[in-house]
Amino acid sequence: MLNFIYGTNVFGTSCCTLTENHYDFTSDLSEMLAAGTKQIHEKAENTQFVKDFLRGRIRKELFKLGAVALYYTYTALEEEIERNKDHPHFAPLYFPAELHRHEALARDLEYFYGPEWKSHASCSKATQQYVDRIHQVGQEDPVLLVAHAYTRYMGDLSGGQVLKKVAQRALKLPPTGEGLEFYQFDAIHSAKAFKQLYRSRMNELELDMETKKRLVDEAVKAFLFNIEVFEELEEIGKTIQEDVLDAGMPVHGAMGGDISKCPYYNAKMAASGGTAYVRQLAMAALRHPTGQVLFATWFAALAGLVAWYLM
Repeated sequence: MLNFIYGTNVFGTSCCTLTENHYDFTSDLSEMLAAGTKQIHEKAENTQFVKDFLRGRIRKELFKLGAVALYYTYTALEEEIERNKDHPHFAPLYFPAELHRHEALARDLEYFYGPEWKSHASCSKATQQYVDRIHQVGQEDPVLLVAHAYTRYMGDLSGGQVLKKVAQRALKLPPTGEGLEFYQFDAIHSAKAFKQLYRSRMNELELDMETKKRLVDEAVKAFLFNIEVFEELEEIGKTIQEDVLDAGMPVHGAMGGDISKCPYYNAKMAASGGTAYVRQLAMAALRHPTGQVLFATWFAALAGLVAWYLM
């Protein structure tokens, strides 16, 4: 499924073919990332796993496994960020207090699994490939960490925040935030202002055009790794014997052509800053509380991946 545009080997030297036309209009790295990942974003949002999310049909066990995958991913990313925090091409983006997530994910896993949560956690094959790539980049070509950090953290501050309250309500979690600490950025008082600062810092990095193109390629790889994790979870779900959480969330085809009724469309619009769409998404979620358990949690993670280019 992942060889649709960019080839079958996500570890190859080039994940996609980028032409000069992509960059004629700008040399800003953040804008180049937006343009260069547009196609893979569209592929990501049309995977079967995501479509099932939009229908609210997913097994509870997959929610836990998804959180485990995020824990290993962020642990690897933040280990390499610490290793390279003084690197001239990453130091301006070093915000551990504001952004780092692996400790928050550990607390979420303890909430859902209990104090012995590590005995339930193991790194899956697809997640391990993602983790291996992050470590390879951090040790051999640290500038590419910029692509992984931007793809994850900026998305977490966008789509993830839109769905946080929906997940809290659907899961009947405490108002103090237990179980959803992954989405809480206590050291960031204005997500919008922080994202503007982060993009500005990125655009000020002294990088030549060839390096910027390599960063776009690496961001595409990050999307591909995440799609592989989603596909792996989908396959695991076929072997799990438990009731399916079904909220009957509609997809585009069931909307009679009215895309404004699609919850994913509303999530994207909300991530781009439309308060009307935030309200619309929240209202739709409250009408379907049970299925929103996983829609709001794992799909929030996907929203983090696909929403950053809209910012």
